[in-house]
Amino acid sequence: MMGQEHIDETDLLILRQLIHDSTLSHKEIGMTVHMTGQAVGARIRRLRELGVITGYSVGWNPEKLGLHVHALITVFLNSGGAHRTFLQFVEAEEEIEEAHRVSGEGCYWMRARTQSPERLNALLDRLLKYGNYKVSLAIGQIK
Repeated sequence: MMGQEHIDETDLLILRQLIHDSTLSHKEIGMTVHMTGQAVGARIRRLRELGVITGYSVGWNPEKLGLHVHALITVFLNSGGAHRTFLQFVEAEEEIEEAHRVSGEGCYWMRARTQSPERLNALLDRLLKYGNYKVSLAIGQIK
């Protein structure tokens, strides 16, 4: 990792706290690592500049928004030339929340959340333009 030699234990403690709860204030983090909020802020800025921190995320409950179907989809593209248009498809589909290019079985792995089995079926019908797929439905989250 670029700049790894400049990252110390305090940086790692700060990073772990942000990973656990990105809404913590610099002052709250500082109380744990025995630094001022201003010093913590400077370290966080440096971690962003080094590319260690690339963004922040929010934990959310899809069920509360009516997204009751959670599908894990393995995609098998028709041809090597389909990748570019497939990536455009993935970007345009709001119901696809995560996509990874993978080795092994399949070309891509995707996570999709829809309001109903019918909406998932419509998404899968649109996906057929690019190749075949295998779907598994999540029935509970463990971690």
